[in-house]
Amino acid sequence: MLYFNFVKEITRDIKQLDHAKRHLTTSITTLNHLHMLAGGVDSLEAMTRRRQYGEVANLLQGVVNVLEHFNKYMGIPQIRQLSERVKAAQNELGQQILADFEEAFPSQGSKRAGGPSNVLRDACLVANVLDPRIKQEIIKKFIKQHLSEYLVLFQENQDVAWLDKIDRRYAWIKRQLVDYEEKYVRMFPAEWCMTERIAVDFCHITRTELAKIMRTRAKEIEVKLLLFAIQRTTNFEGLLAKRFSGCTLSDTKKAEPPPPNTNPFLEDETVLESDEATLEKADIDRPKKPKVPDNPFHGIVSKCFEPHLYVYIESQDKNLSELIDRFVGDFKAQGPPKPNVDEGGAVLPSCADLFVYYKKCMVQCSQLSTGEPMIALSTIFQKYLREYAWKILSGNLPKTTSSSGGLTISSLLKEKEGSEVAKFTLEELCLICSILSTAEYCLATTQQLEEKLKEKVDASLVERINLMGEMDTFSIVISNSIQLLVQDLDAACDPALTAMSKMQWQNVEHVGDQSPYVTSVILHIKQNVPIIRDNLASTRKYFTQFCIKFANSFIPKFINHLFKCKPISMVGAEQLLLDTHSLKMVLLDLPSIGSQVVRKAPASYTKIVVKGMTRAEMILKVVMAPHEPPVVFVDNYIKLLADCSTDTFQKILDMKGLKRSEQSSMLDLFRQRLPAPPSGGDNASSISLAAPTPEQESSRIRKLEKLIKKRL
Repeated sequence: MLYFNFVKEITRDIKQLDHAKRHLTTSITTLNHLHMLAGGVDSLEAMTRRRQYGEVANLLQGVVNVLEHFNKYMGIPQIRQLSERVKAAQNELGQQILADFEEAFPSQGSKRAGGPSNVLRDACLVANVLDPRIKQEIIKKFIKQHLSEYLVLFQENQDVAWLDKIDRRYAWIKRQLVDYEEKYVRMFPAEWCMTERIAVDFCHITRTELAKIMRTRAKEIEVKLLLFAIQRTTNFEGLLAKRFSGCTLSDTKKAEPPPPNTNPFLEDETVLESDEATLEKADIDRPKKPKVPDNPFHGIVSKCFEPHLYVYIESQDKNLSELIDRFVGDFKAQGPPKPNVDEGGAVLPSCADLFVYYKKCMVQCSQLSTGEPMIALSTIFQKYLREYAWKILSGNLPKTTSSSGGLTISSLLKEKEGSEVAKFTLEELCLICSILSTAEYCLATTQQLEEKLKEKVDASLVERINLMGEMDTFSIVISNSIQLLVQDLDAACDPALTAMSKMQWQNVEHVGDQSPYVTSVILHIKQNVPIIRDNLASTRKYFTQFCIKFANSFIPKFINHLFKCKPISMVGAEQLLLDTHSLKMVLLDLPSIGSQVVRKAPASYTKIVVKGMTRAEMILKVVMAPHEPPVVFVDNYIKLLADCSTDTFQKILDMKGLKRSEQSSMLDLFRQRLPAPPSGGDNASSISLAAPTPEQESSRIRKLEKLIKKRL
């Protein structure tokens, strides 16, 4: 304990010595700073009077730094007095330097220094330490004096001020910048970026002056003159971007890179109007090149042209109208494209020409403005997409006629191959497929065009870009084209189905090969489908749609004609059943019929054929069944057809040739034997569950074929 107290006494003395030493050091340092401050202020005042700016620049910064140490001692009169003297010296320096620059570069007159001034160069170093407003005032006065000649030479009333001589403006500033670099570049600190500031101020003045003169002479602005002026201006802005960083542009914002996309408008878009010939030949599907860095000077002058871009939009409206008229005239003069199934249905050349022109317009307009003019241009695009769809595509689809191609029942029954002709010629079928392929190309490319327009336009205007209506228009053209192909093949089969319904089926005495009407239907299918398939090779999904629509049209029509075959004997029903099976096999093979490459038919198509033709087979099986006893017949009908319609049952009875009295009792029994629909379920769908599967029916058909062969 005594030892601890002893140590404590010793350390207490040491601490006191440490505190005394620290206080002494602080006092000495403060006195030194005070001495430096007092001497510095005296020297600063003297140097200011002698304009020794080189020494002042270094001294002033030191004095300001030392003065910061006395901020907490401002209550001392001597310290406060020194601080006020420093502020006074700074104010005097500022006024003196401004006066020196005014003398060297007067606002009025043409007096210019012969070369860089060392005094002014040192004065700029002092200005860096003074209030920032001094620096800004120096820059403002110098640039104003440097550009004063420009305002005189290019006054609004001067001939050289008009757009056709806009090159002279940019040539003038280039000379001025070279002159500045030669004479004054060392006079200003590099971080002031004076060369860039001169160029930026020139741009602001030029934009204001051009806007003023264009408002005055708006009626004289033509599209070629406007595009010339814009091209030269954007070229100049590009030159500035290569030369300067844009650090003096306080409102420069770094644009975020656009999201990746897969549209066809992907190549480098820095080409201007002068490259029009190249754009005409450009491949619309060329892979995208690396994006050029954003130009911070873009629009710094060219923004003044935006209010006058309606001239450009009106010009494009006129050009596109003439382009569509030329497409119409060329189609009439050259006629439909020649059949060339090896190419898989060529797209009309005019389609590619239209979108290449669209692309050129979009590139130009996006360089001119990404605001309202882009919206106006997209409206023009919409207008002529619709016109192309109706005038070039829909307007050239072959027209259907009421003629059946000269087919007669007797000609069908004679089984003369080649005597039946389709309503559309080979050229017409190829034309329909070509229009369909073109519409599909337009649909896909219009979607990509919409994406590209949205990418180009200002973010606030994206929602106003909508080409869905035009895409729907091309979808309608596709649907109409498919419908024409279906109607043509369907109509070609009509005489054969009519011949089937007119045959005396009660007089058929034996079952033979497939009937002549089946041969006629197959012949038409083999004639038309391979042509359509080959011409739609590039659009397989629409060929599948054609097959599905034909099956949905032909099968119900076949069943309706089947109901017209009355009365039917047992042998006649067997022959019809064999014919139906033959048609079913042909329809199942329809997507690849006549093709060297056999592909499995789409499941959606196969399901439609199996379901529809199985129903036709079931109808004939019911007709073949004996109607005695009635209860068994009715139950068998309900089991096979799963059809609760009395109309269908009535047609079956007519096909069997039953008398009206027999039919009446049968109908009453049919109504009694109908199963009650389960609660919450559909009657028809419930009964359909009891229908035989396609595999079961296929097995029964094979048994029937063996039976027919035995009889033969």
